[in-house]
Amino acid sequence: MPSVLISGASRGIGRATTLRMARAGWTVYATVRQPADGEELVAAAAGSEVKALLLDVTDDVQIAALDGELPERLDAVVNNAGIVVSGPLETLSAEDVREQFEVNVVGAVALTNLVLPRLREARGRIVFVSSLSGVISTPMTGAYNASKFAIEAIADAWRLELRPWGIKVVLVEPAMTDTDLWRNAPETLEAEAAEMSEEHRQLYGEHLDGMRRAVPRIQKMAKPVEGVAATIERALTSARPRARYAVGVDVKVQAALSGLTPDRVKDAAFGRLTGTPTRPR
Repeated sequence: MPSVLISGASRGIGRATTLRMARAGWTVYATVRQPADGEELVAAAAGSEVKALLLDVTDDVQIAALDGELPERLDAVVNNAGIVVSGPLETLSAEDVREQFEVNVVGAVALTNLVLPRLREARGRIVFVSSLSGVISTPMTGAYNASKFAIEAIADAWRLELRPWGIKVVLVEPAMTDTDLWRNAPETLEAEAAEMSEEHRQLYGEHLDGMRRAVPRIQKMAKPVEGVAATIERALTSARPRARYAVGVDVKVQAALSGLTPDRVKDAAFGRLTGTPTRPR
């Protein structure tokens, strides 16, 4: 029975992937941050092989302790845990940016390094849940974009570095997905605005208003998590996996056009989509 470690399995893509792989006959080691989330996940698996493990990917002690809870053989790891730190870059503190990278980038590297000896023994597989946001950058999400661009670069480097041992490294690139990120986007936007200084609220008022108009449209575009989970399963089970799997035709088209479209045209398009002004009010 093949085995996989999936980070960030409490909800969204991680939860859907955990249940899908368990029902496909895999033993899934699923990391969560709260015991109650682990209990719920195991119950939802309804007898399939899901073992919930407590882990904060930014905690080096917890990552090291995970070594004693995993089997000697591991066939794959899915680096899914992630957060979104959004807002105009000028309004973000150094601590905000560090947190974005600690979770999305440093944590993923640390977790992968922990299990690499097991993957080398199994000639296993590493999957990174990236995003269209790792290919195309947009206003108000610059820190998140930067973290996903970093994951793309890390996966590309690791794919070459680990080739001698037959370890495949795969990127999965969804776009807007129906998770808590987009369901809670209006509340998140208002919370971020409330935390800004009065000066920044004045400077970026039109940006915020533009996002207030854009979020409902983006929510309607969000795809079900099951489609991403199905793509991750393909990345884990294909005999000859691709380096990248864009999830959905629209994502493939956007990614392809991005490389062909002049920056000035892209800037205008994303400005209209997000309601970002071109001049100060």
